[in-house]
Amino acid sequence: MRKNWHSVREYQALRATISGGSTTSAARRLGLTQSAISRSISSLETRLGKTLFQRESGRLRPTDEAIQLNARLDDLFVALDQIDGENDQRQETLKLIAPPTYAHRFLVTRVASFLKANPNIFISFEIGTSDEVVTGILDNRFDLGITGVELTRTGLNLIPFRNSQTVCVMKPDHPLAKKKIIRPEDLDGQDIVALSSRHARRAQLERAIAEVGAKAHVVAETGTTVAAIEMVRAGLGLAVVSPFPAIQANEQDLAVRLFEPPLQYRTYFAVSDHRPLSRVARAFMRHVRLTTPGDSFDTALTAD
Repeated sequence: MRKNWHSVREYQALRATISGGSTTSAARRLGLTQSAISRSISSLETRLGKTLFQRESGRLRPTDEAIQLNARLDDLFVALDQIDGENDQRQETLKLIAPPTYAHRFLVTRVASFLKANPNIFISFEIGTSDEVVTGILDNRFDLGITGVELTRTGLNLIPFRNSQTVCVMKPDHPLAKKKIIRPEDLDGQDIVALSSRHARRAQLERAIAEVGAKAHVVAETGTTVAAIEMVRAGLGLAVVSPFPAIQANEQDLAVRLFEPPLQYRTYFAVSDHRPLSRVARAFMRHVRLTTPGDSFDTALTAD
């Protein structure tokens, strides 16, 4: 087989497996069988002479080679999208809104890479509260939003994107950093940076601590996960938060440990139920899914 031979199907299997964390998830997304995905991945590894995935705790974790290859494939798949719509040269606009943590820690780089590959598209990107995301979609002021708040509203469609487990974040020299899993009883007497009381997870965490007879010392509270993490980084104890998207990969100055019992966090694409999703919104959602690898704390979700 020639080394310069390329298979779009193999590349699709790679990107879908990175995004979903398993060949089963990739198969559902692409409408193929699990064995077909496995064969494509195996064929690609053989052709490249590289290991692209390693199995860890029942999930497939992409290697550095897989992540680098996936990034190089962005232009290819955006170009394929452009071929599908090559007869329409009018500039398309996407009106996007997201809360600060999603905007700054996650979406900015994806908006930039999407626009570089799609010069004929214009994006208006607003940053607001989770409530403003919902009202903006319902008022037809935005085409697409991202939110971590589950709200049932008439006319609102929340499309599942990520599921994240709760983690405990601290400095690497913190005494609890020696543990692989942090439990509520471990927080007894510990200094904690808490999310403000408007966050539903704050009450859940307090209940979990109280149920085991423990008592933590809240030294500060803040409205965003990013601010809580930065306070921890500055030496103010620890924080129990969602890792996605606030915690970046390979942050050497933080220790991130799984917290049990799990307080699940979900991230959704927010769209209107009263009007069709535009082609550019669908393309951007696809771009976001395919450029977001899973890790040990969060996994991709697909719409039912």
